[in-house]
Amino acid sequence: MKKNFIASAALAAAGLLVLSACAGAAEEAAPAEEAPAAVEESALSGTILLDGSSTVGPFAEAAAELFMADNPGVAVTVGVSGTGGGFEKFCNGETDGSNASRDIKEEEAALCAEAGIEYTRVTVANDALSVVVNMDNPLECISVEALNAIWNLDSTIATWGEIPGIDAGDLAGEELVLYGPGTDSGTFDFFTEEINGEGGNIRTDYNNIGEDDNQAVQGVSGGLGAMAFIPFSFYQEYSDTVKALAIDSGEGCNAPTIENLLAGTYTPLGRSLYSFPAASALGREEVVAFYTFMVERNEEIAAASGLVPLTEDQKAEQLAAVAALAG
Repeated sequence: MKKNFIASAALAAAGLLVLSACAGAAEEAAPAEEAPAAVEESALSGTILLDGSSTVGPFAEAAAELFMADNPGVAVTVGVSGTGGGFEKFCNGETDGSNASRDIKEEEAALCAEAGIEYTRVTVANDALSVVVNMDNPLECISVEALNAIWNLDSTIATWGEIPGIDAGDLAGEELVLYGPGTDSGTFDFFTEEINGEGGNIRTDYNNIGEDDNQAVQGVSGGLGAMAFIPFSFYQEYSDTVKALAIDSGEGCNAPTIENLLAGTYTPLGRSLYSFPAASALGREEVVAFYTFMVERNEEIAAASGLVPLTEDQKAEQLAAVAALAG
């Protein structure tokens, strides 16, 4: 399989010959103008189909836009049916790659194996989940134990005064109104596993926003007693509308900041974001080029989508993963 996958062709340029005449006699032709610099044009073509996480979606869309500007012969489409929905399509052979805000589950991997779909996992960015509340909520930090008490399957907590380990103050009698994503969401899976354990162990009486984090922001900004968990990238976009709580996992309160994410101190809600290319898709030069582009131009793409870019060590590891499966 080819590793040098981008071919370039120089555009032909010709000088314009200028002639002049004087007194009916032809003079020597003027020297040809200097040819313009050659412009590189990608010879890649094809279509790349991606689907999956709504959190990774903006990153993939930004990558697609930048990549297609350099490679006009390639069309990259990005769907956002959720991490679980994306893996379902991927393991059915409907897409070339699946974007995910969590790792692939055993049952999903089994479906892919049954269908003969091999893949690799490419880390594309760093992210976290932010627990957000109303801007007028006086709370600044919340413990993992309190979050578990609020969100676990058997929870009957209905007001802020019932949350263990916090001083609710004037909010004590305020109704606790919860917003969260649907079960196809990788954000749902990640939060549930980190806060309440595996197996979907989460209360069911929250306001289900599906894949639309805007609904969570609207609900929290409009209700003093509201709480939601949303991707850090989405919180950054609306940090003047909702407030993110610091998380205490036993070693003090740590806010969801880029510094804390990269330092590994924002636990347990710091996470990586992924895209899973199929091995068969990496047999095509345009797919290898796109995944390599996402890693090599990572800082630019992450900045455009509000995510935290890969470290240099992470970039080297991911380029090696793509190259290994591409052959």
